Amino acid sequence: MATIFKFKNMKPCSRILSPSKNVGVPLPKSSNFSSIPNHFSASQFRNILGRTQKRNSTLSSTWGQSRIFSSSGGFNFSKKARAHFAVARAAPHLRNFSAPVERHVSDKKCDRIYVKGGINVKPTPEDEGVEEGRENVRKNECSREAMLAEAGKEETDVEKEAWRLLRNAIVTYCGSPVGTVAANDPDDKTPLNYDQVFIRDFVPSAFAFLLKGEGEIVKNFLLHTLQLQSWEKTVDCYSPGQGLMPASFKVRSVAVDDDKSQEVLDPDFGESAIGRVAPVDSGLWWIILLRAYGKLTGDYSLQERVDVQTGIKLIINLCLSDGFDMFPSLLVTDGSCMIDRRMGIHGHPLEIQSLFYSALRCSREMLEIEEGSMNLVRAINNRLSALSFHIREYYWVDLKKINEIYRYKTEEYSTEATNKFNIYPDQIPHWLMHWIPETGGYLIGNLQPAHMDFRFFTLGNLWSIISSLGTPRQNEAVLNLIEAKWDDLIGQMPLKVCYPAVESEEWRIITGSDPKNTPWSYHNGGSWPTLLWQFTLACMKMRRTDMAKKALDIVEKRLPMDGWPEYYDTKNGKFIGKQARLYQTWSIAGYLTSKMLMEKPDAAALLLWEEDYDILENCVCAVSNSNRKNCSRMLAKSQILV
Repeated sequence: MATIFKFKNMKPCSRILSPSKNVGVPLPKSSNFSSIPNHFSASQFRNILGRTQKRNSTLSSTWGQSRIFSSSGGFNFSKKARAHFAVARAAPHLRNFSAPVERHVSDKKCDRIYVKGGINVKPTPEDEGVEEGRENVRKNECSREAMLAEAGKEETDVEKEAWRLLRNAIVTYCGSPVGTVAANDPDDKTPLNYDQVFIRDFVPSAFAFLLKGEGEIVKNFLLHTLQLQSWEKTVDCYSPGQGLMPASFKVRSVAVDDDKSQEVLDPDFGESAIGRVAPVDSGLWWIILLRAYGKLTGDYSLQERVDVQTGIKLIINLCLSDGFDMFPSLLVTDGSCMIDRRMGIHGHPLEIQSLFYSALRCSREMLEIEEGSMNLVRAINNRLSALSFHIREYYWVDLKKINEIYRYKTEEYSTEATNKFNIYPDQIPHWLMHWIPETGGYLIGNLQPAHMDFRFFTLGNLWSIISSLGTPRQNEAVLNLIEAKWDDLIGQMPLKVCYPAVESEEWRIITGSDPKNTPWSYHNGGSWPTLLWQFTLACMKMRRTDMAKKALDIVEKRLPMDGWPEYYDTKNGKFIGKQARLYQTWSIAGYLTSKMLMEKPDAAALLLWEEDYDILENCVCAVSNSNRKNCSRMLAKSQILV
């Protein structure tokens, strides 16, 4: 067993599964980048998804029964399933161990997890599927430069500069790349925590590396952050829930002897963050990135490992934990996502719900079906069904819905109530009545009893399109809204993190007089270039690439000239943010990812989700023993399915 040192909550240096270098991006053999259309149909996405889907994954709400049950009706588990089940049962105890992972170069058939206390298990079974996946990766090792050369394209000076800056931001651990720092401004003498690797910030960087054919850094990142999961951090002697992923980590050098030092990973679960809020979105982004890694590299052996499967289960179990809440949406505090300061988003913010929905779909796709995971998969399907209905029915607003709210009756008691959340019509802001276009609509920022947050939050709405949380009609209406209100949401620098800003007394009450979140700055109506890559994906899905191209042109002309800042201020995004860091890594990576997505629609299609009508049909009320006769889902079914 490898010797393991531990220094005050810091993760010691350990060798992880050695990734193959220069992992290529597998694209359909028919891909021809000299004839890529600007528009492509949903049927093309389905064809691509079908050709690249992992074998035996749980794609629909049938729970993979064809794989679980034998013809006689009993369970039919393979050795592979039994091996996974044995480790899954031990999952609750894994948080007490540090789990560095090693790869023995001489032993090609055996990957082992070294766990403090002497537990050795085989994370990757010896089956043809794993070898087939690795062979696909080897066959598809092809860099983006080669693909662009075939299409007669070359990288522009801006792209070359962006790649140089992105590579300069890479963080190494034990000699291997494990992520990118949040910002890398050489003139910044007080970086605070911007010199750390954030899970949410690294996602656009990871997508850029994957699209370029460089999967090693992403694989290392996924495995090392997995080792940090729930890593013994406390606030006032209180530990966070099992399965929590850190917000960020930093590589530190710690003295072992007088003349020796050891590299360690020091994670931050929010105990050092401003406001001391644990990140809810980190685990959700980790699952989304894990799926993207498999899709873009063809290496599904990573997500099939026992430690990775256990990590997925811990995150999802944490999210699905029973509590006091009556809604299927995830209840969180302020500052637990990209908007990591007080901005009045406590409760059920749309951003978290969209990422939660995506993570559930990813997990259902990646989880191995076995006795130990069957109940979890059922719970995922039920939650997907309830969450989809809840968001589509109660978060959606357009002119018709606003007029309905305007005429709401209040104090309604009974299951047949129309105004279920007792929303008072006077909550409708005056700006909204004149702002929303005839053909547009969007998902509101938050919903709680007697409260609707009518602000437009960009990330949540974009990710609801990408993941098909919204209906096709709703997704189209969101982009119609953005196009109609281009000057407000895009302006001179895409994209507004939210609209409109809160001002005056409302600003004082909602933000706590936050001097950084002043009106039209930072989270309070600031413009964030990193949102461009998600906007590009959403536009490509809805075949509105002209909008993405227009926004990309704005960024390409201005962002390099301004020094790649973190965010922009003022109502139309005219000025660099007053406290914005320059050479912000996710601004750089967001541009590069958007550029490559536009050049590779086949690859972009792998990162999207199609509408799943099985989710909508899977109403838990229909199969429960409850005597309820009134199901609001059945009453609104005709509206939700369109």
